[in-house]
Amino acid sequence: MPEFPDYPPALRSGKPSNFEASRRTAASVPVTPLRKQLKDQAKAAKASGKKKKKNADNQTVPGWELTVGIEIHAQLNTRRKLFSPAATSFNDLPNSHVALFDVAMPGSQPLFQPETLIPAVRAALALDCSIQPVSRFDRKHYFHWDQPSGYQITQYYHPFARDGAIMLLARDGIASEDGERIEVAIRQVQMEQDTAKTTAQPGEVQWLDFNRVGLPLIEIITQPVIHHPATAAAFVRKVQMLLNSVDSCVLGMEAGGLRADVNVSVCRTEDAASGKLGTRTEIKNLSSFKAVEDAIIAERDRQIAVLEAGGVIAGETRGWSLGSTETRRLRGKEGEVDYRYMPDPDLGPVVIGEDLVQHLRSSMGMLPDAEINELVDKYGLSSKDALSLMMLDDGARIQYFYNVLDALEGWLGVNEATPDQRHTQLAANWCLHELGKLTEQSSDLGMTAEGECDIPSADLAAILSHLHRREITAKVAKDLLWGVFRHEIAPGNVTQTIESSNFWFKELSEQDYAALADQVTAGENKVLGEFLRFKQGKVKAYPQGKLMFLVGKMMRVGPEQRMDPASAEKVMKTRIEKVYLPALEATE
Repeated sequence: MPEFPDYPPALRSGKPSNFEASRRTAASVPVTPLRKQLKDQAKAAKASGKKKKKNADNQTVPGWELTVGIEIHAQLNTRRKLFSPAATSFNDLPNSHVALFDVAMPGSQPLFQPETLIPAVRAALALDCSIQPVSRFDRKHYFHWDQPSGYQITQYYHPFARDGAIMLLARDGIASEDGERIEVAIRQVQMEQDTAKTTAQPGEVQWLDFNRVGLPLIEIITQPVIHHPATAAAFVRKVQMLLNSVDSCVLGMEAGGLRADVNVSVCRTEDAASGKLGTRTEIKNLSSFKAVEDAIIAERDRQIAVLEAGGVIAGETRGWSLGSTETRRLRGKEGEVDYRYMPDPDLGPVVIGEDLVQHLRSSMGMLPDAEINELVDKYGLSSKDALSLMMLDDGARIQYFYNVLDALEGWLGVNEATPDQRHTQLAANWCLHELGKLTEQSSDLGMTAEGECDIPSADLAAILSHLHRREITAKVAKDLLWGVFRHEIAPGNVTQTIESSNFWFKELSEQDYAALADQVTAGENKVLGEFLRFKQGKVKAYPQGKLMFLVGKMMRVGPEQRMDPASAEKVMKTRIEKVYLPALEATE
């Protein structure tokens, strides 16, 4: 019989050869990038032949009101499990970090790890909750192979935090029906254990990895106050951003560090006015923001169809898969009695001192809303770009932006008193959009929590400093970025590469631009006539598209490496107004 490190042989499930294979697995199953998941989902929807409304147009159904409550399970950023000293593990060998209590060995008892409380309290404070001085653990009984003890330890009756709230703004992506802002009330936040990781195999075989069992989670439970699917997705997105900003949960939904369950019910509009809610169903384990919105829409429409046909909604647990067009039944909905909650006799109360709460509150730093406001007001970013930087790479992309900006301002000699925001907008654009183009070739930029990746921030800053000074063209800058990404340019060698390859921008003179403009406008009287019609007031809109058509011709005819599109546009516009239009008017 094979031996397993720190893993009792009696706890193997299924055929020994399966576990032998899982033991030899060097790492956990790779995470499928969200971009690929969404592409697969779109393909599946297309193959099904079912056309759906765009979600923006599918937030309400006339005559019906939707009500949603959300439960979010987030893995805490700790080194130890909740009730054992075993290390937390995400990519190590399966079943290599398992204590006796994790697998319910007879005689083993839970030992609460105080360090797990710190990120939990930080999370609750970020959610504007009231921290309870005393909280207690309960046992929630159910039998499944991923829970060896036959119960989960949680805080159903006496959670450590209550009565929180999150303010969602229009920029967070809430439904337009909710206006500029909406407050989502949080009923409670409780600590609990995670379950083992189950990997399905052919032949009704399940592989179990007990590295995950006992990992510390917080469960965030909202009040049922959300009425639009987009707002529900925005809430989950904002919770992830908040938890990351206070270092409570560093793995997002795509990496499996955060999962959402949604409770969905519908009722007729006249019943909603009296406060009457419909029978709710729960959709489990949603793993992306899009899945949250799509699953709610699908379940809402299913319930309405059942009720309009004279049927009755059964309280049950349902599932959702990427690419689906409807939810599927998993099991009947368990109630409080079914779980047989009871106080855990092996664990004492958790006492949280006010001094700890105040210390954590004062050391949390800037929360996302304040940081986004600063990015918009101080750095000149759009709220959309600011939010995207905050969300990407589990919050590491914004730190990368700050690193690039610091290095860029060092190159340019910029200080905080400088009112010009062009360099900050340039840095944001490249950190967001140009790096995004690289991910089309590689889903992993190697981004670290410290804000570094395969494109060193110092090298991107060097590229942008030369671009900002108009010492290189945008095309050359993009070529240099790819060179750094492909390791064709050694770290710190950007300027040397420009010098050795003679990439410096030697721009054409104004006379040269004018000569090119004259060349490309020859025979384009019909196009120039559009500008004349605008000048004469016959059309209201300036023909910007025609202008860019002519500029494009200039860029194709002239030496691109010596041309700046902005300069070409400026010269072309001037020539049209001062030379070409007077000539056209003289011929009329």
